[in-house]
Amino acid sequence: MMKWLDRFPLLWLVVLAVWMAVAPITPEPHLIEKLRMLGNGTLSRPIDIFDLCLHAAPLLLLVLRLWRRLSRKSDAL
Repeated sequence: MMKWLDRFPLLWLVVLAVWMAVAPITPEPHLIEKLRMLGNGTLSRPIDIFDLCLHAAPLLLLVLRLWRRLSRKSDAL
């Protein structure tokens, strides 16, 4: 089911994840702003929830890709 993620180039996934995590750099990255709003309980507007999902999705995919890669290596040992 997740084989499509294994075929995605790791370098491009890292670049996309870092870029989306820090964009826009000024005045504050959206991901940091939205996580702060989530922590404060003020993340309620649909556009803010969408923005959080948009900026966090590449990081989540990167974590899943690395987890799958590490689990395959440990199975081979």
